[in-house]
Amino acid sequence: MYVDSHCHLSYPELTDKLVEIRASMQEAGVGRALCICTTLEEFDRVHALALAHDNFWASVGVHPDNEGVHEPTLEDLLSRAALPRVVALGETGLDYYRLNGRSEADMEWQRERFRIHIRAAHRTGLPLVIHTRSASRDTIEVLSAEGERRVGGVFHCFTETLDVARAALDLGFYISFSGILTFKNAQDLRGVARFVPLDRCLIETDSPYLAPAPFRGKTNTPALLPWVAKQMAELKGISTEEIGRVTTANFESLFRIQPATCDERS
Repeated sequence: MYVDSHCHLSYPELTDKLVEIRASMQEAGVGRALCICTTLEEFDRVHALALAHDNFWASVGVHPDNEGVHEPTLEDLLSRAALPRVVALGETGLDYYRLNGRSEADMEWQRERFRIHIRAAHRTGLPLVIHTRSASRDTIEVLSAEGERRVGGVFHCFTETLDVARAALDLGFYISFSGILTFKNAQDLRGVARFVPLDRCLIETDSPYLAPAPFRGKTNTPALLPWVAKQMAELKGISTEEIGRVTTANFESLFRIQPATCDERS
């Protein structure tokens, strides 16, 4: 059984096909999924998925690249984090990829948003789901500066360097790999995946984005997760079944979710 540790099933292109997606997940051996929140406006839809399906869970957070949305306060995050089946804060982090003429100094609003999520993690004990793009130095610095006590979490859809992976691991984070791992131009990333200890790895789709080869360019769904597992297995020199077993155990440990029953695994 596989677990998709990061997907966006609340997005219209997937929600409208949820029955079909759930059937294809079961056929592909993907038994569980974490549905990720990117705005507070979206949260109710994400949370409803987790409440309606006993193999889905939810996060609460505001993506760093979202502007013109409700800015989260600490209380916003704490109140939603206390709801049933909410197991993570995020996705949160920093994204300097589209500065649109601004400087990195101008992105203090992103850094303050990130700090709010970290403080919520300290208060709740929930892990963080970290997004970082073109901002890894500041991402690590903010996490370190806010770390009066260590918070756990995962650097999702990892595309950074080996040095960033080392820093994330040193801070106690897991590293999650997506379909990007299968792309022809991802040789460096495959090197990072070889380096990251298996007991600190997760796998994800980030669907509807980043479908793995040979489906690149098509709408991604959790049912394509085995292609990520296959690539990871080749890099680690073990079976896809072992990738599924270990990454599932890692998911359960990080998000404090009870192991699946025999019925769920079948």
